[in-house]
Amino acid sequence: MRTSESIARLVLQTATIVAILATSATAAFAAPTDVLGYDDARHLLVRTGFGPTDAEVRAYAPLTREAAVAKLLKETRTTASTPPPESVTDSGPLRYPNAEMSTAEEKKAFARQQARDGLALRAWWVREMLVTPSPLTERMTLFWHNHFVSSQAKVRLARLMYRQNVALRSYATANFGDLLHAMAKDPAMLVYLDGVRSRKGAPNENFAREVMELFTLGEGRYGEQDIKEAARAFTGWSVDRQSGEFVFRPRIHDYGVKTVFGKSAAFDGDDVLDLLLARPETAQLVTAKLWREFVSPDPDPKEVRRIAGRFVASRYDIKTVLSDLLLCDAFYAAENRGTLVKSPTELVVGTMRSFGVAPDATLALAIATAAMGQNLMAPPNVKGWPGGEAWINTNTLLARKQFVDRVTRAEVARRAGATVTTPDDAAPAAGAMQRRLSGIDFDSGRFLAQFPGVTVKERGQWAQRLLLPVAPQGDDPPNDADAIVRALLFDTAYQLK
Repeated sequence: MRTSESIARLVLQTATIVAILATSATAAFAAPTDVLGYDDARHLLVRTGFGPTDAEVRAYAPLTREAAVAKLLKETRTTASTPPPESVTDSGPLRYPNAEMSTAEEKKAFARQQARDGLALRAWWVREMLVTPSPLTERMTLFWHNHFVSSQAKVRLARLMYRQNVALRSYATANFGDLLHAMAKDPAMLVYLDGVRSRKGAPNENFAREVMELFTLGEGRYGEQDIKEAARAFTGWSVDRQSGEFVFRPRIHDYGVKTVFGKSAAFDGDDVLDLLLARPETAQLVTAKLWREFVSPDPDPKEVRRIAGRFVASRYDIKTVLSDLLLCDAFYAAENRGTLVKSPTELVVGTMRSFGVAPDATLALAIATAAMGQNLMAPPNVKGWPGGEAWINTNTLLARKQFVDRVTRAEVARRAGATVTTPDDAAPAAGAMQRRLSGIDFDSGRFLAQFPGVTVKERGQWAQRLLLPVAPQGDDPPNDADAIVRALLFDTAYQLK
């Protein structure tokens, strides 16, 4: 058995040399055709969703690139398809740890309740990702969650995090300008970046700095004085403590003249956001970030400028920039296959979706993504999860390996009527996680039976085309359904997309 360190190095090496592998293994992919075909359809759906099923790939295979992308974008949603937990939709007055709580025990009870509500919220979102008819909607909601970062660790109130999630989904593929304005007034954001503390004479600069550095322009494209002046414009933007809704407090707003990017006026926060949207760097930053999310780790500067120009011309229509990215030649290029590392959420949710498994209890899945380094609703800092090769280290790769192992072992043990055991290198908490995952209805034989072919091995070759972005790195598995599926799931290429 390889050590976790050597496997981690192998995954990272695969991510860098996969272009060579892809050239030989997927040469047919690069040939222009009138329709996508199975492999291009699979590539499109993996990159824009989580893990497609064979049936979903075959539904897109007869379509042209243009028709397929148009179908994806047309079917996006603005609302979730599953009902959220009642705990985050309560319309009663909000409670805070320092209000109406006189004892330490009351405050601890409050913290425990918020933790439970937060777990329920994470489990609900994973459930939505599993069953949504529009995986692209949830991928974009997750993308914006990692762009306009807030974390329950500081916000505390799960209800506010849920409302932000709802807002992100409603604007996920709509208009970036509208999304930017909405996030600037979002209560969770105002708490997370201390906007609620900002007032005339004592403006808090956190949001003004991050909106320039992370949300729009990028580092080095503004001055410290721009931040100080913009912070004055956002004073008075606050949150009503009872309802948790945005409220403007005119008494603490700075109505004076501010100078931002060389322009002077009595700007308010919305004015500053419009100034940011008027800068070409904003469209370029967002386009480059979307490129890294969907196309390849290294954006093409010329293509980014071209697509960003169309983004601006469309008045920041998100579907326009997505369409351009998903139709560009680079997206389908052989050298860009298998060059992106799956995020923990993509790995966990994608595995379940590809195998047609949607368990009612999804908390274990949310906990599994956290163990791999992606705790939903709690990014590590305002910069979010770095993604890419940063997803892979000795600890997270072990968690990835254990997740796949537990899911597949649960099936074998159930058929044998045995107790599920964990590998020798599993962490102490692995047993508890195994019990949570043991109820997943994972069936290798049933999965392979959907593919064409006379023999199990022939059907396994189709499964390989569905599950792996490039040729497998391991040896051919025995002619056995369990062995074939386990070999594909444990193959290094399965960590890539």
